[in-house]
Amino acid sequence: MMRFFILLLLVPVNLYPQSKFPISGRVTDMATGEDLIGATVVAMPLMKGVPTNSYGFYSLTLPPGDYKITWGYIGYESYDTLISLTGPLAIDIELKQLSILLDEIIITSGRVDRNITSAEMGVEKLDLRQADLLPVLMGEKDILKTIQLLPGISTASEGSTGFNVRGGSSDQNLILLDEAAVYSASHLMGFFSVFNSDAIKDVTIYKGGIPARYGGRASSVLDISMNNGNSKEFTGKGGIGLISTRLTLEAPIIREKISFIVSGRRSYADLVLRSLPFYDVDNSVKLYFYDLNAKLNYRPGEKDRIFISGYFGRDVFGFEDSGIDWGNATATLRWNHLFSDRLFSNTSLIYSDYAYGFNLEKDAVYNSGIRDYSFKEDITWYNGHSNILRFGEAFSYRTFNPGELTWQSSQEFEIIMDRKEALESALYFSGQSDIGSLVSVIYGLRITGFSRADQGQKKYLSPEPRLSLNIRTGARSSIKFSYNRITQYLHLLSNSTSGQATDIWIPSSEGLKPIYAGQVSGGLFMNFFENIIESSVEVYYKNFDNITDFEDGTSILLNENIESQILAGDGRSYGAEFYVKKSSGIFSGWISYTLSRTEKRIGGINNGEWYPTRYDKIHDISFVTTYRTGTRLSLSMAWVYGTGNAVTFPSGKYTIGNNFIPWYTERNGYRMPPYHRLDLNIHLDGKKRKGSFESGWDFSIYNLYNRHNAYTIDFRESETLPGTTEAVKLSLFGIVPSITWNFRF
Repeated sequence: MMRFFILLLLVPVNLYPQSKFPISGRVTDMATGEDLIGATVVAMPLMKGVPTNSYGFYSLTLPPGDYKITWGYIGYESYDTLISLTGPLAIDIELKQLSILLDEIIITSGRVDRNITSAEMGVEKLDLRQADLLPVLMGEKDILKTIQLLPGISTASEGSTGFNVRGGSSDQNLILLDEAAVYSASHLMGFFSVFNSDAIKDVTIYKGGIPARYGGRASSVLDISMNNGNSKEFTGKGGIGLISTRLTLEAPIIREKISFIVSGRRSYADLVLRSLPFYDVDNSVKLYFYDLNAKLNYRPGEKDRIFISGYFGRDVFGFEDSGIDWGNATATLRWNHLFSDRLFSNTSLIYSDYAYGFNLEKDAVYNSGIRDYSFKEDITWYNGHSNILRFGEAFSYRTFNPGELTWQSSQEFEIIMDRKEALESALYFSGQSDIGSLVSVIYGLRITGFSRADQGQKKYLSPEPRLSLNIRTGARSSIKFSYNRITQYLHLLSNSTSGQATDIWIPSSEGLKPIYAGQVSGGLFMNFFENIIESSVEVYYKNFDNITDFEDGTSILLNENIESQILAGDGRSYGAEFYVKKSSGIFSGWISYTLSRTEKRIGGINNGEWYPTRYDKIHDISFVTTYRTGTRLSLSMAWVYGTGNAVTFPSGKYTIGNNFIPWYTERNGYRMPPYHRLDLNIHLDGKKRKGSFESGWDFSIYNLYNRHNAYTIDFRESETLPGTTEAVKLSLFGIVPSITWNFRF
């Protein structure tokens, strides 16, 4: 089917009217050869432009004539040239990275008003250079902690990498690493993420207006791209901190033809704890994680690119004869092909695996997990400067291991839950067009199908329309609207808010229907001071069908009847997001405020009335700023405030014998205390020396004013006042200083 569409498009591509011609090519980093994703290409005086795709490719079709073409990317020097367009033109551009982000330089670096001109909304692309300067827990740079500072995205719990987007639970986030799904994104029980920032090139999160090429999760898409590897020279970088050490090496095998990157990281929390005099930690204790990223980039010719990438990571926590371990493994093989200067394709084979297990004194061994094999084909046709068509197909075969326990003692026995198999497929189409000079639109349709390979009689088919609209209201302002519908065929069985290693994935079935989510949003976008300051106000309403919760006291471990104990109902989330951002200059940063509500209504819980979810956060504020004092020193600060999570506390108690039994009424009818915290980071680059070796220091303080935020609140009988119950607050972190030495060569 896909070949038929390609042949169909090749006819008009090769016979396009001679009244217009394409300018196409790739935009890369001058020093490393890395593709620049989302770089802008603008033709003056028409003010028409396009961004580069995920592989640095662009195609801009214009009438014959004389133009000034400008290529730009935030944090890079822009490049422009005059051309006389009389036929198809291929131009590959290398941009030079800036060493200091100054206002007078940045405002000329490409099209900085894309937030005004594009129909995209609810989309954020991380500035990774700024993210590297932000304060983090124990000095471990973490992109998941950074996105939690953006509007509409909240942290699941103290110190956790789990996150909630516009009222969605953590399992409703599609997290992709080089197109491979990552099913558990946390290390050390959720305090750190699996993503090594040194191996990452691009991070984009979609909260709304999700493109048709994405599907499978109800709330958001986090698309992460790894570096391809320096294609020009051998380089390395790394860091040594209090909790972990990391090292990244990249180099060409054949210059500008074959390159690679290898990036590894290993923590040593157990070694640190043993060395502290106030902790009594046995030598048999194991508490660490490690991960490895690797990628090979091959350019066999001008029209083809081949990428092979992978990730492997594990966590280990336990003692000499018992403990738990869990981790992810992914692999992606991708082939880019340029059929013409306006027709680009990418074909991907993808493998993803998540496994969890524990053993108890070598007698009991438990395992669970999920495995995913996928194929994707994506075609982009640049049919004019304002008309981009994109379509493709995707297929996934998944196997689920809900749990198996083997007990080997005097008598061996085992409990093996039935493995589950599922097939998921999708066809999608999307288009991007300008309607006159003031209106632009992105439209699309994704059709998904799902079937249980072990229950072949049950199938689901779901259409998922997508629409985004931009109306320009001035030179530096616009209003936008978007709608998307998404179907999620996977369910995460969890008793936590943040997503833990013990959670279990299962597929939809005849009794457990898919989650359907629809979201409508609108917003006002305005820029000030020559686009130096961006601002936006977005409002949204999202509804969920077949959202789930558990009966009280439900156990998810080795429960053959778990589906019968899952209750399904409706969900809704609505809110407003206020955002002001300054991306350049000596002072940069942002302020975000989210006002929202998230509720469920499920029969059998809370008398069938609406109740807040555990991650319902009415107020969520982030203030982030970075001050660069010169070429060597920068100071960063992040302050966060959030309404306490909704929780269920006992409303009273009754006595049976000598035991006090709590009783509960309203689900999630109480609130934890408000959460707030101030973090600080000082970044100091070392003095420049002869040679290529450079180094620097990061000094971070997490929770500067030592706020003891409540992680849990438990109730127990008072030791001093018998017969009375007292609340006991548990806090995870007070003030946490850290130091990290970074280097590159």
